[in-house]
Amino acid sequence: MIEYDARTALIVTDIQNDFADPRGSLYVTGGEEIVAGVNREIEQAHEAEALVVYTQDWHPESTPHFQKDGGIWPVHCVRNTWGAEFCPGLRVEGSVVRKGTGGEDGYSGFTVRAPKSGERYPTELEVILREHRIERLVLVGLATDYCVKETGLDALRKGFQMVVLRDLVRGVNLQPGDDERALAALKQEGARVA
Repeated sequence: MIEYDARTALIVTDIQNDFADPRGSLYVTGGEEIVAGVNREIEQAHEAEALVVYTQDWHPESTPHFQKDGGIWPVHCVRNTWGAEFCPGLRVEGSVVRKGTGGEDGYSGFTVRAPKSGERYPTELEVILREHRIERLVLVGLATDYCVKETGLDALRKGFQMVVLRDLVRGVNLQPGDDERALAALKQEGARVA
């Protein structure tokens, strides 16, 4: 069990219909299974007066991130569509950091990357965490091998302590075992996988 306090933030990563619903355009197998457990973590965090922050893919209709525009992913999480909405049943009680709003690749909750130039830009996530004097992050959500991994690695580079809750993440697994390799990479950089 994770101990939450005022110096801890729970980061709920991209639990959106396109990822967590079998009808979604980029469904992550088992994504819907984590919602109840994530809600329990949200409740515990709130009871301990810990910060809860949500990340949300929020793409325009066309972006080099999408296959139809030269990228690798099917169209997903287009702003103001069903696919971009948070999963029904997910408690959304905290700040929301939207990623990919200008067509960037938005894997990490901390940074987005221009697909053509590769230049990185910060989101507001770090500012929110620093304003609340957060030292430790608890990471849950989708997908282990992309947004969870990149958010965790960025957090570690920025000096945050990091715990990833293994039972409350799911991977895309374009290659079998990508999710386990992502968790191993996070552990190698100093995260705890609980």
